Amino acid sequence: MKKLALAAALTVAANTAFAGGVVEPVMEPEVVKASTSSSAGGIIVPLLLLLVIAAAASN
Repeated sequence: MKKLALAAALTVAANTAFAGGVVEPVMEPEVVKASTSSSAGGIIVPLLLLLVIAAAASN
């Protein structure tokens, strides 16, 4: 009788350990920051600087 009770207890304990089944882990998607670029290719700032220098030189 003790063996039957022990076997029943171990069976219940083993079943609760696998109650959830096999589930694939949830992975968070990797966030990739996209770089933005203008069509001017970084030429706007030097042109504005040249315009300011030309305006200052003309006075």
